[in-house]
Amino acid sequence: MKVAIQGIKGSFHDIAAHQYFKDEDLDLVCCNTFEDLFQTIKEDDTCVGVMAIENTIAGSLLHNYELLRASGTTIVGEHKLHIEHSIMCLPEEKLSDLKEVNSHPVALMQCRNYLARHPQLKIVEKEDTAGSAELISREKLKGHAAICHADAAPLYGLKVLEQAIEDNKHNFTRFLVVADSWNADRLREPYQTDKASLVFTLPHEEGSLSQILSILSFYKINLTKIQSLPIIGREWQYLFYVDVTYNDYHRYRQSIDAVRPLTKELRILGEYKAII
Repeated sequence: MKVAIQGIKGSFHDIAAHQYFKDEDLDLVCCNTFEDLFQTIKEDDTCVGVMAIENTIAGSLLHNYELLRASGTTIVGEHKLHIEHSIMCLPEEKLSDLKEVNSHPVALMQCRNYLARHPQLKIVEKEDTAGSAELISREKLKGHAAICHADAAPLYGLKVLEQAIEDNKHNFTRFLVVADSWNADRLREPYQTDKASLVFTLPHEEGSLSQILSILSFYKINLTKIQSLPIIGREWQYLFYVDVTYNDYHRYRQSIDAVRPLTKELRILGEYKAII
């Protein structure tokens, strides 16, 4: 199975993809940006994408919502990954030899307490967690450490100095699995789903959102998330991204039919199995 991820081997996207497709032989397509990920799927509609959408500490990746909507792809699954950070360096070095630590800004932020205990380390932001490890390995950068997942160490011949250095041990990222619309039914059975992601706009009228919520409640549809984003070029108008869960697929579809006349541009971004 061909799977596009943002980042390189050893990144959290790589780990999430292998955990979600644990029984598949994966052909990874490593992309520099999320824009590249969606472009890869556009050019090869057999390719599936794995994309981070929110983190329990850093919050939602707002730009990814827009990329998802614009891409026309369909969500076919989701995965929750426990984010654990490790610090690693060249095999011959030890902590006292290190002068600089490299990683993605979010990873550095999530390890602030550990870094505060080691003020001798100059903190340098990089584009990627695993990419920092790969650079140290490729350039044989002495005195440099990388913060990323421990699985990256054997891939790049580095030594793990300490594991689980993140401040908050309850740190999870939710990933979406996306595919070209024609390919979606091959990857999931719609009638066996229990979660959906929707996007819509509302007329700028009093009580318009509360009407939607009341209808969903009437049909016993559970709203698990709502995220609003401004519509560029349209003052004080918003896109609402909504996640809902349900026990009865037909009742869920009835609720969609009921709310559609009250919304504008309602789209189902995907129907899939919710993570436990």
